[in-house]
Amino acid sequence: MGVKIGNGERSRPAISIFGLSKTYASGLQALKDIDLEIRRGEIFALLGPNGAGKTTLIGIVCGLVNPSRGKVLVDGHDIVSEYREARSLVGLVPQELTTEAFETVWDTVNFSRGLFGRPPDPGHVERVLRELSLWDKRDERIMALSGGMKRRVMIAKALAHEPRILFLDEPTAGVDVELRREMWGTVRRLRESGVTIILTTHYIEEAEEMADRIGVINRGELVLVEEKRELMRKLGRKKLTLQLAERLHEIPPALTGYRLELSEDGRELVYTYETQTGRAGIAALLADLNAAGIRFEDLQTEQSTLEEIFVGLVKGER
Repeated sequence: MGVKIGNGERSRPAISIFGLSKTYASGLQALKDIDLEIRRGEIFALLGPNGAGKTTLIGIVCGLVNPSRGKVLVDGHDIVSEYREARSLVGLVPQELTTEAFETVWDTVNFSRGLFGRPPDPGHVERVLRELSLWDKRDERIMALSGGMKRRVMIAKALAHEPRILFLDEPTAGVDVELRREMWGTVRRLRESGVTIILTTHYIEEAEEMADRIGVINRGELVLVEEKRELMRKLGRKKLTLQLAERLHEIPPALTGYRLELSEDGRELVYTYETQTGRAGIAALLADLNAAGIRFEDLQTEQSTLEEIFVGLVKGER
């Protein structure tokens, strides 16, 4: 399933989107002036609530939805003027389980390869089916498979024509935790083989586990695009909890600038701070605690999750 990339191609983005907008006949503006660049070989997670525009964006890039305005290049090919070239480079795993129920796994994956004009290659199809743990199911009809296996077949169909770019629209929806983790492993191996992955997901842990970069879309607008680690660093909050040696009845006036919270039993002080504040803020707090004669026996820290950051962005709190 590997993808060979020439030296001249490495610096070229996998996908370039310029001023992309989409307004449907109903008047609904699903996308508003989206500018986005997807790097070659990365896993990019696109997050957003229902109706945010994620599926519309994917549909336009994959040639399934016509844009109202803007330009999209797939590996340098314009999706409108060079439709065939652009579309042949892209694989799509949609949310809906749309498979030919009466066909066998082998036949439906082979057929998908032929749709893109690719010559027969039983060896490639076998590699795809083995990678997705479908080889033993190759002669079974789709209708006889479990929901999780059907979703694997959808991925196999998308990979049949050896795309360089793979869109996964809610790839693990309705899949149990064990299968979800197996599919995460599959996605990582695809990336390692040179495939660029763009996924949308409702499972924030999926983005936190998998993505190199994260984009947040809300009401048709791209709110933010950031490296995952940088996003966690810049927008995350940390919580420092101090177990006090003696009960404290109230927070001394000298410490009010830290916006500390005192537990009901007076045994714990909680300090919540932005990650940028870092050690300097903690060091100052500990020095001021010492000056105030407040001793502690233990401390522990917690960092905000990507889910908390995402909710804050969507609500406009950050």
